[in-house]
Amino acid sequence: GTLYTYPENWRAFKAQIAAQYSGARLKVASSAPAFTFGQTNRTPAFLNNFPLGKVPAFQGDDGFCLFESNAIAHYLSNEALRGSSPQAQSQVLQWVSFADAEIIPPASAWVFPTLGIMQFNKQATEQAKEEVKKVLSVLNHHLNTRTFLVGERVSLADISVACSMIWLYKQVLEPSFRQPFPNVTRWFQTCVNQPQFKTVLGEVKLCDKMAQFDPKKFTDMQPKKDGLPKKDTPPKKEKAGKEAAAPAEEEMDECEAALASEPKTKDPFAHLPKSAFVMDEFKRKYSNEDTLTVAVPHFWEHFDKEGYSIWYGEYKYPEELTMTFMSCNLIMGMFQRLDKLRKNGFASVILFGGNNDSSISGIWIFRGQDLAFTLSDDWQIDYESYAWRKLDPDSDETKTMVKEYFAWEGEFKHVGKPFNQGKCFK
Repeated sequence: GTLYTYPENWRAFKAQIAAQYSGARLKVASSAPAFTFGQTNRTPAFLNNFPLGKVPAFQGDDGFCLFESNAIAHYLSNEALRGSSPQAQSQVLQWVSFADAEIIPPASAWVFPTLGIMQFNKQATEQAKEEVKKVLSVLNHHLNTRTFLVGERVSLADISVACSMIWLYKQVLEPSFRQPFPNVTRWFQTCVNQPQFKTVLGEVKLCDKMAQFDPKKFTDMQPKKDGLPKKDTPPKKEKAGKEAAAPAEEEMDECEAALASEPKTKDPFAHLPKSAFVMDEFKRKYSNEDTLTVAVPHFWEHFDKEGYSIWYGEYKYPEELTMTFMSCNLIMGMFQRLDKLRKNGFASVILFGGNNDSSISGIWIFRGQDLAFTLSDDWQIDYESYAWRKLDPDSDETKTMVKEYFAWEGEFKHVGKPFNQGKCFK
């Protein structure tokens, strides 16, 4: 069959490596004319087979279609990779779920800013580092007497977990950080040096120095007004050959790929008058300084209630929320699809409760007095799953809710479920 993706998509690597082990015949469509991310995946023919328009997506030669990377990797695996007994199969599923729930969220929060595809937030980064340490401790203990995660050979568990850690090892896990976890590094290097891994990944070089957030790189990565990212502008001749050239293709990830592939679009907010409230200035305060003593006071001091509006959004179907990692993916997926709203919007969303008893709600700030989602077809995928209430910026209720949701702490009297400190998104 055919795997549709964009180049260097670590989620697609899982399926590609599984196919290398199982011998499945897999064609990869990641470039024109076979597939152009941002265009092909929006065509009626593609959406008929894959309604979300997301990649990786798989279509068998017999017409069988699958989306979601774990399902595709499972389908392309053999019995040895999936587990040869019910116990082994369950353990493989355990580690695949572990990668999605425990590794990807903190890894993204830490690594994405270093790639220039997400704004830096000191609080979120420090929290992510601590969560990564916990993950590495769990893996290090498990691998103390094991070569691989399940059984005596590579399984889908190793493929999924290793792929989820590629950017950690390439960008931020410098020698001093990974030193307390030698079993994990030994296992990771064993995996990525297997012939089946190397065929897909090439040479994986572990970082020598922890990558840091570069404000200039982040600015250069943002879309210009015509919808194209600045880095796609041809470099001036006098700068040719310098290190300031566009980042190599290997640094492409979900957010960057989406930006790089967006066709030219009209600014949905062009009809609105200019506002004195500078969203980027507030976000810098929120990301780099104390939330309660600096960011929240700055917000209310400069907030333009004529040019911006405040909304409370609550997920309509809490009874459908089961495992917390799936709910986290639901929130993160919505945020990724709204990436081009970042210049004119801000949100802080929290998952309350635990497995099979949770709710999702948050505070959203939009330019204008109406919900921003209706301004673009690309933004309408998720918003109807939420109940929206416009808040009065002068009310005490709004002041309290803004403070609590921005700071990720408080009584949250309107929620009725315990606050889960580890499941906050902005």
